[in-house]
Amino acid sequence: MTNKERKEKGLVYRYDDLSLLGNQFLFQEKLYEYNHTRPTETEKRQQLLKEIFAEIGEDCHVEIPLNANWGCKHVHFGKGIYCNSNVTFVDDADIYVGDNCLIAPNVVISTSGHPILPVLREHHYVYNLCVYIGKNTWIGSGVQIMPGVTIGDNSVIGAGSVVTNDIPSNVVALGIPCRVVREIGEKDRKYYFKNRELDVWE
Repeated sequence: MTNKERKEKGLVYRYDDLSLLGNQFLFQEKLYEYNHTRPTETEKRQQLLKEIFAEIGEDCHVEIPLNANWGCKHVHFGKGIYCNSNVTFVDDADIYVGDNCLIAPNVVISTSGHPILPVLREHHYVYNLCVYIGKNTWIGSGVQIMPGVTIGDNSVIGAGSVVTNDIPSNVVALGIPCRVVREIGEKDRKYYFKNRELDVWE
């Protein structure tokens, strides 16, 4: 089995195989161009987003700088997504982000990991597993999402969390490692932050 075939199956493979690099630098060049646009160049930014992402829906806003191994070639955005500054996509495999998600600053979403066994790392083995983030999720500042994780619709991941396992829909989860602390429910219809009451439903 070739390294390419191993990579596609989510098996460990050697990342130093030159045949896997392809035109990676071209995607990174395009990302570099996006990161050096001016704030007023809104049309140029929107056009570049369509060129660098695997797919991206309408009304997405991506702050700079943006970092990605493959220049976002393997990042799939739905519509209405806001991505704050200094987000990193380790997009050696596909990353899927659903509609209307909020991604805070300094978030890392990684599809790539290294085996624990030292001899495998010594011989340049790595693995890639896709990440799936559901619709209308909020990923807090500094969150790190590890390979193979799925996060369900509407959930909130607290700032600074390290997400190593799947998180279901409609929950608040936080911590290292990230764990569900409660479901989203009636309390959230009354309070928007701690003891601050909502007034928008009146």
